[in-house]
Amino acid sequence: MLDLKNIDKSWTLFLDRDGVINHEKKADYILNWQEFKFYDGVTEALHILNNIFGTIVMVTNQKGIGKKLMSVDDLTNIHNNMLQTVAAAGGRVDKIYYCSDLEDASPNRKPNPGMAYQAKADFASIDFSKSIMVGNKLSDMGFGRNAGIPTVFLATTNPETPFPHPDIDARFNSLIEFAKAFV
Repeated sequence: MLDLKNIDKSWTLFLDRDGVINHEKKADYILNWQEFKFYDGVTEALHILNNIFGTIVMVTNQKGIGKKLMSVDDLTNIHNNMLQTVAAAGGRVDKIYYCSDLEDASPNRKPNPGMAYQAKADFASIDFSKSIMVGNKLSDMGFGRNAGIPTVFLATTNPETPFPHPDIDARFNSLIEFAKAFV
């Protein structure tokens, strides 16, 4: 079991995006800012988490780019607007990593841990054993396991996922419920 009481500014928070920060489109992609809808409580959650974790990074699979349904500029626009909204509420995300590769075998495509290694290369202070991966899919949990990062499952889009589960260390219904576990 993951003990949240030991977490301080020396820890890193890895966040998935779709299904954690914003509503997912079933079997489709968020292609522009107009389609991006925050979950209730997410900006408040990121404000709380900003005061707890020293580094906060986002790791997101974005096949929509690889499929040419959207451009890198479209994704950048979504992320810039998202970051502005989060910052205005007192939260932050230090860097966003995305994988647009179509092949599941890509080292950067979750559940493979490539984006974790990219983050560690950019932030030398990252210690995977003092990190948490928060996601809404078993591929996010696999990403955490493959990088040696403890995992938190959010039951936003896949509540039928069993718990206890060997890849899930803790489970919450939403990001705000996870954040409030610290206060």
